[in-house]
Amino acid sequence: MVANGSRSFFADFRDFIMKGNVIDLAVAVILGGAFNGIVNSLVQDIITPAILSPAIKAAGVDKLSDLSISGIKYGLFLSSVINFVIIAFCLFSIIRSFETVKRKLIRKEELAIAEAEAIETQEVKPEILAQENLTKAIETLTEVINNKSVNH
Repeated sequence: MVANGSRSFFADFRDFIMKGNVIDLAVAVILGGAFNGIVNSLVQDIITPAILSPAIKAAGVDKLSDLSISGIKYGLFLSSVINFVIIAFCLFSIIRSFETVKRKLIRKEELAIAEAEAIETQEVKPEILAQENLTKAIETLTEVINNKSVNH
């Protein structure tokens, strides 16, 4: 009885691990870690110095970490705040771009489905249907008359 319980536990665990959401999350974490170095370098080595250069020059220091008042290293704090804002802006831009593309794809799919449904449910005009029925009736009547005249 214990063996069956442990087998179902491991089967449940395997199913949990193999679900798409868990795998997607693992891939996202790994890619996020790899992307972290790129973003940090961009922010710390390029953008932050470009933004804070006037403050650093005005303070008369060479490094951002040297900006301080009475031992309070406000330069590092200011750098961290700017890093956060830039990273948040980058993530916002990326997510917004993906959402825009996603909405366009969804609209395109919905349009294709609507067109397919319109073609399938396209109604025949009543005039055309009446004309087709009348033509069939005349053809049938003509056949009946021809058959009677041949037999007599």
